[in-house]
Amino acid sequence: MEHYDAIMLGAGAAGLMCAAVAGQRGKRVLLIDHADRPGKKILISGGGRCNFTNIHTSHERYLSANRHFAKSALARYTARDFIDLVDRCGIAWHEKTLGQLFCDGSAGQIVDMLLAECAKGDVELALGNAPRDVDHADGRFSVSFGQRRANAPALVLATGGPSIPKMGATGFAYDLARQFGLKIVEPRPALVPLTLGGGDVLFRALSGVAAPVEAACGKAAFREAALFTHRGLSGPAILQISSYWRPGETVAIDFLPDRAPDWLIEAKRARPRVTVRKLLAEALPARLADSLVERLETERLGLDGELANIPDRKLAAAAQRLARWTFVPNGSEGFAKAEVTAGGIATAGLSSQTMAARAVPGLYAIGEAVDVTGWLGGYNFQWAWASGAAAGEAIGAA
Repeated sequence: MEHYDAIMLGAGAAGLMCAAVAGQRGKRVLLIDHADRPGKKILISGGGRCNFTNIHTSHERYLSANRHFAKSALARYTARDFIDLVDRCGIAWHEKTLGQLFCDGSAGQIVDMLLAECAKGDVELALGNAPRDVDHADGRFSVSFGQRRANAPALVLATGGPSIPKMGATGFAYDLARQFGLKIVEPRPALVPLTLGGGDVLFRALSGVAAPVEAACGKAAFREAALFTHRGLSGPAILQISSYWRPGETVAIDFLPDRAPDWLIEAKRARPRVTVRKLLAEALPARLADSLVERLETERLGLDGELANIPDRKLAAAAQRLARWTFVPNGSEGFAKAEVTAGGIATAGLSSQTMAARAVPGLYAIGEAVDVTGWLGGYNFQWAWASGAAAGEAIGAA
């Protein structure tokens, strides 16, 4: 039996951060992962350039059964803190839209940086070894991996959720959490494309067409691009709204979010000889404009011909329809295509300051394994850094 101060399960973003922080505070840390290399999700993120944080990070941009849970960790390890770390390591970066920060080079720079931070704390990595036979007795956790077995007074669950199973993702963290009496909020795919069926299947013919829209579900709304696919809807606006959507609920799309409600009537006054099809083609991709007009005409709005010949009430009805075009997705593309997992280890059993399990001294849960899910655009990485740092500091202070 080998003895450590802390054992981290999962060498992803949260696990690497936690191990580095605890190690640099003088703790003997063992980091175990079934994968043969660390940070696999980091490496594929952001098109290979890693959208490593977002300058607009706020706890309000996270979903959780306890919407305030993420506040403490995010306040104590901020986006600026991670940017400072990136800067100290000489990694060049740039800002894209909506506060998203990416490496100028590759995502591998972030992994190398985290490994260097782990090395500063003499963290021992055990890669290519799936942890098994996790036990807890006499105040110590024991774990088998490969031909070895180790124990420690602290155990960190950082193995993420089941999104992107082709990379080895599983619900292992949930199994261990249940083993130790922690509750689980039902996991579901998040930041995932939605699929269409029934009458909406006609829109599959638009596969490859994208347009800036506002997508809404319930009280949530996001203004970004939507993409029609051969299976349904994708693109940033749809990925964002998918985290809020539940089966059977309606997703509403505003195809012209910058237009006033009476814009077609105003266009009739200014350009009476133009057609609705022509106006839409000026604002949207031609294939999408054609499809929308065809669908409006099947609803007997009588939009064929020049605006001068169309009654105002029909133009108002058409504008209203374009501002709230509803879809009822028949599902999503599931964990296979989900960028993250919503739900997970319930926050009710964890300390928001340390990520420690209230009922099991020495047990911690961080990152995607926890019921905290961020918006698209670097928010989930920032949660990984913040929750990992919180647990690492707590372990370091023990």
